[in-house]
Amino acid sequence: MKQFLLISAILPFCSFCLQAQSTSLSFEDALQMLNNKNKDVKIAEQGIESARKQRDIMNATWYPMIGATGMYVHTSNDIAVKEPLSGITNPIKDVVHEFLPNDQIISGLLDKLGAQTLSLTLLPQNMSTIDATLAWPIFTGGKRYFASKIGRSLINAAEINKQQTISEVQTQLVERYFGLRLQKSIQDIREETLKSLEHHYRNAVALEQNGMINRAELLVAQVSKDEAKRELSASNKDVAVTLEALKACIYMEEAEDITTTTPLFINQEIPSLEYFQNLMHANNYIIQGLNVKQQMAKQAIKIEEAGYLPSIALMGKQTLYAHQVPKNLLPRTMIGVGFTWNIFDGLAREKKIRQAKINSYTLDLGKDKAKTDLNVGVEKLYTELQKAIDNVQALKSSLELTVELVRIREKAFQEGMATSTEVVDAEVMLSKIKVAYMLAFYEYDVALMNLLSICGAPQEFHDFKANGITETALISSITNNDKNNN
Repeated sequence: MKQFLLISAILPFCSFCLQAQSTSLSFEDALQMLNNKNKDVKIAEQGIESARKQRDIMNATWYPMIGATGMYVHTSNDIAVKEPLSGITNPIKDVVHEFLPNDQIISGLLDKLGAQTLSLTLLPQNMSTIDATLAWPIFTGGKRYFASKIGRSLINAAEINKQQTISEVQTQLVERYFGLRLQKSIQDIREETLKSLEHHYRNAVALEQNGMINRAELLVAQVSKDEAKRELSASNKDVAVTLEALKACIYMEEAEDITTTTPLFINQEIPSLEYFQNLMHANNYIIQGLNVKQQMAKQAIKIEEAGYLPSIALMGKQTLYAHQVPKNLLPRTMIGVGFTWNIFDGLAREKKIRQAKINSYTLDLGKDKAKTDLNVGVEKLYTELQKAIDNVQALKSSLELTVELVRIREKAFQEGMATSTEVVDAEVMLSKIKVAYMLAFYEYDVALMNLLSICGAPQEFHDFKANGITETALISSITNNDKNNN
């Protein structure tokens, strides 16, 4: 009784642990987790913030620059003006001699006075000042205006890079999420094939014991069963690898297993090639980024051309503290306007302008090449979409016929009208067609996401998915048809 109570208490806890280890996850939930946790997206967001700071740095030249300067000076001697008085007394003596030719007293006094030197101290040995300074460029030839435009372009480029990063990680998510869906479907197919071959092997053992088939037929059934086990083991490993890749993509390490609830899908009708090409030319991230770089290159040319014009700035200084510095020699407040004009710089401006034009021309060539390459990429992916649609339609018919073939041969084998090899061949063929069928769905979904990513419209993937036919719906229709035939 105690053991029963203990088991009753443990079973709910074990059930909870098993539920916690396996997580059901839709594609929309995985996408939300990706956008919230992906490191590449966060790095791209920081790139936008960095671009904004660079823009602010460029816009700082529109504001005045206010600073403070201070100094303490000690000189070897006072700064003074010294003038001999003889330059004053000698003319006076001449005047005195004109009126008093025999005067000795006044001339003697003037001689003594003229031998002296007049000294006037302008600045003492020790001086100190603290000043507030202002410099405000009021005309730079347009450099600030064009630099501000470049700052805005930097933000646009960072935002485009973020959108491109989101598109790339979403493409990666489609490959891994639906890749896990594909691998688990293949795993189910391998398990179903193994069960069918095990059932066939048991029938073969019974028939061999009754003498209805020979030993070779039994060995064929056994070999096919063992091969199915090997394929199932390989499929289990593929599931484990794909599962780890998906968990790493969405940072969901706590779950031991993930059940994908969103099925693979396909659209029987898709827009024309011209639709995707026009969408690509209008929204492609590479083309948008090159457009922004072209704008920046044009602004860079204008900045270099502005070097031919003078720069004018408003200047000012206010002395906040002065020690032993006379106001009459150094005024406490000064304000003025100054300019600098580089008349000749060894043709450096001309070379910089030429270099900027070369950069702009290179971007034009790169943009034309990118458009050509992207057109080829769009055509290639569009062809892959069409091939996947054709494969699904062709494999659907083949799958229906093969299901019926397996049923007929299994029944014939039980009645001794078919060999074990024929049954095994039918089971293997059915397994291959099912795998190819699921693979066609996966190839369609991945090609569609890559195509929409190139076109700069990954958000349309949800519209295609909502209007598509899922693999579960098509397989259900095939299964129902087989049941009706039986």
